[in-house]
Amino acid sequence: MTVKQRIVVGLSGGVDSAVTAYLLKQQGHEVVGIFMKNWEDDDDSEYCSSNIDFVDAASVADVIGIEIEHVNFAAEYRDRVFADFLHEYQAGRTPNPDILCNAEIKFKAFLDHAMRLGADKIATGHYARTRLNTATQRHELLKGLDPSKDQSYFLHRLNQAQLSKTLFPVGELHKTEVRRIAADIGLPNAKKKDSTGICFIGERPFREFLNRYISREPGPIKDDKGRTIGQHVGLSFYTLGQRQGLGIGGLKAKGAELKAVQAQGLRGVGEHQPWFVARKDMTANTLWVVQGHDHPWLLSPRLSATNASWCAGEPPVAGRCAAKTRYRQADAACELHAGATPDAFSLHFEQAQWAVTPGQSAVLYDGEVCLGGGVIDSALS
Repeated sequence: MTVKQRIVVGLSGGVDSAVTAYLLKQQGHEVVGIFMKNWEDDDDSEYCSSNIDFVDAASVADVIGIEIEHVNFAAEYRDRVFADFLHEYQAGRTPNPDILCNAEIKFKAFLDHAMRLGADKIATGHYARTRLNTATQRHELLKGLDPSKDQSYFLHRLNQAQLSKTLFPVGELHKTEVRRIAADIGLPNAKKKDSTGICFIGERPFREFLNRYISREPGPIKDDKGRTIGQHVGLSFYTLGQRQGLGIGGLKAKGAELKAVQAQGLRGVGEHQPWFVARKDMTANTLWVVQGHDHPWLLSPRLSATNASWCAGEPPVAGRCAAKTRYRQADAACELHAGATPDAFSLHFEQAQWAVTPGQSAVLYDGEVCLGGGVIDSALS
């Protein structure tokens, strides 16, 4: 028999959180919806759809038969997430704002607010699961059952207190089943497409958006032989492994630029394999690129990470595990080694990893259990 609890659900306007609220209501819980508004800079633009999302969330609440509250966390988001996001980009790294947003907003500011409302627990539409390990009496974060939608990577900074108060109902389902449930009960957003933009900021031309907050410092683009083959618009606007938007392939088609390239003996530049960003030299303001997906500069057998956060409250025992260095990636076998400080560690991979990017997160797994992780500091050869 399910014990009735007061559960506050983060309703985003999307189908996953809508079905989350429905499932909990069906289980007999007292469900309250909260819509979080976390971005105000250009809320009337075509890219930030919070007004539309709130209408969708309110419509869902009406169909399910629950109350919904509109809460503004824009100040917290700007101070705790966006300021760090800009600082990382200015330093030449590539941060993952969704991870920090989860740790600081959805499972801190939102959790605190829900507790003030008398909630027993909160719930979100993330594809992940939690369980209490009876042997250790610790709460564990597990991968979602749908491998194509698993979001444990983005949740790896959740601690014991947060995990103990959180439910992820759709983590037990596949996305197709979630869509089917939404359609069967007549939810108005049953066919709404998934959001893929920056957490709360929306889908938009990213370089144009970043240019509002970070100044451009153009500089040379060089290949692995040290030859200048173009000019970048500012190192902050590129990430390791990036292939699109480099503007190199067009060199051979432009008269003045073609003559300059030919003068350096670069007649074949841009004619064969695609170019990828491989390194960023902040001191020399130089972007280094290479041709070919499997160029040695893009492969790293080791990495170091800092700012570690472990779901169990303490680091796992050093030794064999698996890890992801980016979200859309299969678990890679590796060895965990302790770092020089308590919040640092290094990983040694069985097979070199592609485009390991400072600022992104290295997240560790033991089978389906997410152990936690840290922010990649550097890729090591």
